[in-house]
Amino acid sequence: MKKDSEIKDHVRAEYGQAARQARSGRPSCCGTGGVLEGASLDPITGNLYGLQETEGLPTEAVRASFGCGNPTALATIQPGETVLDLGSGGGIDVFLSARRVGPTGKVYGLDMTDEMLALAKENQQKAGVTNVEFLKGDIEQIPLPDNSVDLIISNCVINLSPDKDQVLNEAFRVLKPGGRLAVSDIVVRGSMPQEIRHSVELWAGCVAGALEQSVYLTKLQQAGFEQINIEPTRIYTAEDAREFLMGTGLQVEKVARDIDGKFMSGFIRAVKPVQTKSCCALTCCA
Repeated sequence: MKKDSEIKDHVRAEYGQAARQARSGRPSCCGTGGVLEGASLDPITGNLYGLQETEGLPTEAVRASFGCGNPTALATIQPGETVLDLGSGGGIDVFLSARRVGPTGKVYGLDMTDEMLALAKENQQKAGVTNVEFLKGDIEQIPLPDNSVDLIISNCVINLSPDKDQVLNEAFRVLKPGGRLAVSDIVVRGSMPQEIRHSVELWAGCVAGALEQSVYLTKLQQAGFEQINIEPTRIYTAEDAREFLMGTGLQVEKVARDIDGKFMSGFIRAVKPVQTKSCCALTCCA
């Protein structure tokens, strides 16, 4: 098994390369989630955004989208809110959120990869978006104060973290009471073959770090969230799996059959309670 630091270094290197290739117009990592001419039809990242959403955005921001959903389309984003995107990449979900929060709101994009941050800031200049700030940091240690964010979004990034409990604890910390978590992520339905779990190459391919659905729910509850729901948005078949298993050194046909229908893109919603339970609320000090 790879150490957590090795996994993060691998993911950072893969997405740094992805940022460089986005500039050149070539797909990388999981594919490309854009609607550009010649865009990849990757079963995870393809066709996630409509032309109306991407209109006016820099081409490089669309090319650098390696998500598995469209959290901005499913989340309720209100004018004036503060939004945080965990693993913001080239910035597509940040820019879409910025339109929704308007001039009185603020959107933070957090990423650990220098190349992605540089690309996102270039895209911000090209787009002329002023209510956005990109931050460098790990999603396990969010560089924002407690109770400072109304909404957290993320697009196929939490599955990449080797310490998901810490990610969810941090998300809970920075959310305001009543704040919402609304993320797209890869979720496993049932058991997953060990060959995939042990293949570090798939960590940057948005698969190997995915949590089983019941485990995801439990971790959210343990972090303190309520009103938790996981809604399937895409379910992947054996045929889908063959493409992203190629070149991994695994027995593609066998593994593809084993995971047929077990992987899905899910939209995960959860809410930080307005009031946390206290001793007195439980009548133990009455």
